[in-house]
Amino acid sequence: MKIALTILHYFPYGGMQRDLFAIAQACANSGYGVRIFAESWQGPHPAGCEVECLPSPGRFKALRAHRFALAAEARVAQWEADLVLGFDLMPGLDVYFAAAPCFLESVHAERSPLYRLTPGYRHRSRLEAAVFGEPSQTRILLPDPRQEPVFRRWYDTPAGRFVHLPPGVAEDRRAGGDAGELRAQGRAEFELDDSTQLLLLMGSNLLRKGCDRALKAFAALPAHRRSRARMLVVGADDPQSMRRLAGRLGVGADVTFTGARDDVPRLLQAADLLLHPARTSKAGAVLLEALVAGLPVLTTATCGYALKVDAAGAGVVLREPFKQAALDLALARMLDDNLGAYRRRGLAYAARHDLHGQRRRVLAEIDGLIEGMNAGLIRSARARAEEAPVSDAGARP
Repeated sequence: MKIALTILHYFPYGGMQRDLFAIAQACANSGYGVRIFAESWQGPHPAGCEVECLPSPGRFKALRAHRFALAAEARVAQWEADLVLGFDLMPGLDVYFAAAPCFLESVHAERSPLYRLTPGYRHRSRLEAAVFGEPSQTRILLPDPRQEPVFRRWYDTPAGRFVHLPPGVAEDRRAGGDAGELRAQGRAEFELDDSTQLLLLMGSNLLRKGCDRALKAFAALPAHRRSRARMLVVGADDPQSMRRLAGRLGVGADVTFTGARDDVPRLLQAADLLLHPARTSKAGAVLLEALVAGLPVLTTATCGYALKVDAAGAGVVLREPFKQAALDLALARMLDDNLGAYRRRGLAYAARHDLHGQRRRVLAEIDGLIEGMNAGLIRSARARAEEAPVSDAGARP
């Protein structure tokens, strides 16, 4: 049986991209033929999976996304996939991994009404309606269950089409018997003694992840704390603007920007606190990576997984609307607290809950749909498209 996965842009350090890689690998390991269709791809391919790039030129992001959706739909049909799992919006999907928030909700909440007259709005809203509206039957995998009522409010999507997913934290993030060795290695690299507290920020979009907020809170620490603290910023993003901000704040010598790195387990153990004051983050997988590693967390309530940090008592979650003074105060208080208590509570929560089962749940969903198609109980997206093309209708005005 052949499974097609679609994604607009793949790079190794995005949360959604890591989910795709793990799910593609799990499907291939289960014996499915897997081909990934992408507009662009950076990095290695999942073992046993094919990758086909479909360049979709255009001046504007929305137009490129629209052209990619058309090209991918055509190529998937030519390849004769039995099931199509999309990680970006497009017609013709059997399953959609909903890593992005509702487009219409964000447009109406954050944009001028004039934006709804633009081609970009028309392209993106049609793609979203093709997944969530009628007559689509696409199954919707939700990493963040808070998004279901939002999508249903705009599209009247039946509740039965949503599947709530458990987290999918990589097993190597969990604190193991080598945690002490990893900590010693990481701290030796950055020349840190035992009395220095290391604050870690990780993300592929530093502004969205609140790096500027974190730098300001770091600079605002009381003198006795500042002298014994360092900050490490890790992520696949151009750090120049943040480096300049650190210089203006007077903390440039104490902040290290490393770029993207693959030794995440070592960094999680080397650090003393994860700073993640994100402006927006659909899930925030790094929060759970920190939790299973035993790393205390300071984050914002905009992140989906902040709920689990709260439930575990593994850190502090700042409520919205964001206030810089609240972050400054919370950071100073956490560093004065017993960070070991946050660590113990996080590890205890990770031991009691399944924070690694996402790919198994997705694979079970795929297996069930394939069985239903083979039994004639479910029609594939390809079969439905042959009967009637997917409509652009479905969203409320």
